[in-house]
Amino acid sequence: MIHTALTTADAIRSVNPALPPVFTLGHLASLTGSEYFQLRSVVRRDEPDPYRLFRIQKRPSFDGERRFRVITVPQPHLLRVQRWITQAILAKALPHQASVAFSKGNRLRDAAAVHCESSWLIKLDVTNFFESISEIAVYRVFRSLGYQPLISFEMTRLCTRLGGASPRKRGERWRVHLKSREIKSYDVYRSFSGPRVGHLPQGAPTSPMLANLAMRSFDAELERLAADHGLRYTRYADDLTLSTKGSFTRDEAAHVIGLAYDAMGRVGLSPNATKTRVTPPGSRKVVLGLLVDGEEPRLPRKFKETMRRHLHYLGRADIGPVAHARARGFTSTIGLRHHIEGLLSFAKQIEPLYAAECKRRFASVDWPI
Repeated sequence: MIHTALTTADAIRSVNPALPPVFTLGHLASLTGSEYFQLRSVVRRDEPDPYRLFRIQKRPSFDGERRFRVITVPQPHLLRVQRWITQAILAKALPHQASVAFSKGNRLRDAAAVHCESSWLIKLDVTNFFESISEIAVYRVFRSLGYQPLISFEMTRLCTRLGGASPRKRGERWRVHLKSREIKSYDVYRSFSGPRVGHLPQGAPTSPMLANLAMRSFDAELERLAADHGLRYTRYADDLTLSTKGSFTRDEAAHVIGLAYDAMGRVGLSPNATKTRVTPPGSRKVVLGLLVDGEEPRLPRKFKETMRRHLHYLGRADIGPVAHARARGFTSTIGLRHHIEGLLSFAKQIEPLYAAECKRRFASVDWPI
């Protein structure tokens, strides 16, 4: 038994020496200070659902339709385990170099800088990104890190959610008939709790990094596609960007978009065609909310107008923080203050000199006690 444990630990460390060995679900419970039977219940998909669901409103669609995003928050006992998996395992695994979000050292400014001074820009978006990453893909991530099949399955179940049946999940990949030798063992473990397959929940701390790791082969394919057509490629979660400084045409852009859509389909992703954009030379170019027309990313005009408006009304003696917070829909001046501090922090990453001047004006505001 000791020999088996040592062999297993060596297999994990051969992939990445920084990864901690995890031998069994009981071992994981001990490492995370969790109750074994609570974890076993999650793995078995027992009731009740270990996630709390709530909706947040998104920007209306182009035709004015109200839209919402469902956020799934794990219960405290599951959240504790997911945080440990995130910090001890996932943070030490490397995504593809084209992935520019959710990894240590990633900065929004650097992600946008790749596309500065582009002549042509192509932007694509994925529909229901996290929910499109199946538990089979997550299982493959843990197996690729050297973990044995059973504990890979169990950690997969702790990081995914079955959710309700929906029209989008009637396809074969959500009721997988596993024939591949690579994941044959998964079918054995899965069978005791039904044929349906879970997905990454939006709101779990493990989901962003697991999604990046599950997308490694896709990112490699898109990077090859980009290189074949003289383009650069980055992916920031569900936002895909391709650009070139060279000559290009709309016909070439349409061809590349078609190939990218095909690549998405092969890994179970669906493009949000309404957000696909092709920006030609001479047009305003924005990547991840930042202007990339010049040598360096810049804050867009709308951001600066919003900041100017905040500072103007906060500094007026006849309005000030209380009236301005009420007019902007904040329940308290503390909420407004934290919001603007967040904007200042973001601005500092992009345009430090501009942010410093805004911060000077912000510091002179007479906030109520």
